Amino acid sequence: MTHEILLKRIYEPHEEQDGYRVLVDRLWPRGIKKEAAHLDEWAKEITPSTEIRKLYHQGEMPFEGFSQAYIEELDGNKVAEEFVGKCQNLLKSQNLTLIFAAKNEQENHAMVLREWLKRQLRKKYQ
Repeated sequence: MTHEILLKRIYEPHEEQDGYRVLVDRLWPRGIKKEAAHLDEWAKEITPSTEIRKLYHQGEMPFEGFSQAYIEELDGNKVAEEFVGKCQNLLKSQNLTLIFAAKNEQENHAMVLREWLKRQLRKKYQ
């Protein structure tokens, strides 16, 4: 069985098939108690910088520009590189679910992170 990198809003219920759950938001989501989040990890270090996050949320940066800037940050982030190795190990035995709070499920940083992770895993480990 092949395991996947999934995306899920933190406000959706925890499910067994989520596997390893990682919060990929820099700020703790409003209205969520830590115990109720069912998280295995909070990966603040691989989230978009405050600078690009604010520019995007204030409408001063289009999603494409935000995505590119975030990818550049990930490419230069040693912690993100280490996270790729961790993901490879986790995906051998379970799904990995990137948990986020953004309302927009079509354009958000978790989507960018998932695609970046997939590319890194294909490049380094296959």
